[in-house]
Amino acid sequence: MALKRRNKVEATFSMSSMTDLIFLLLLFFIMASTMSSPNDIKINLPQSKAKTTTRATVAKVSIDEVGNYYIAVGKGKPMQIAPEELESRITQIVAQDTTTYIALHADQDIAYKEVVHVLDIANEHKLKLVIATKKAK
Repeated sequence: MALKRRNKVEATFSMSSMTDLIFLLLLFFIMASTMSSPNDIKINLPQSKAKTTTRATVAKVSIDEVGNYYIAVGKGKPMQIAPEELESRITQIVAQDTTTYIALHADQDIAYKEVVHVLDIANEHKLKLVIATKKAK
């Protein structure tokens, strides 16, 4: 009586585990890329040796080299606004939140009056304003 053993080794490869891994990596990179908020507005900040940081910024006001105003709330996308609308937008944002910090990102080549305009708005409404600079070399 001859019994045959069934110990054949199959030479196939299952791709299901590899595709699961690829989809997990894809999901990770999609989620990681949406959580970062790069500065979409190209602003050449002035240099400073001071090392100060803010706790929480309610609004981020940006002024580019042409003089366009942008405002972003928290980590939201910056929206372009007219200079006349800046004061009303800032007061609306500050009314919604108790922390009253505003970060001003102004290009170093703009006219000084543009920065003073934002400073006047903050001073008039008794808001704390932080002027953003880049690290001195």
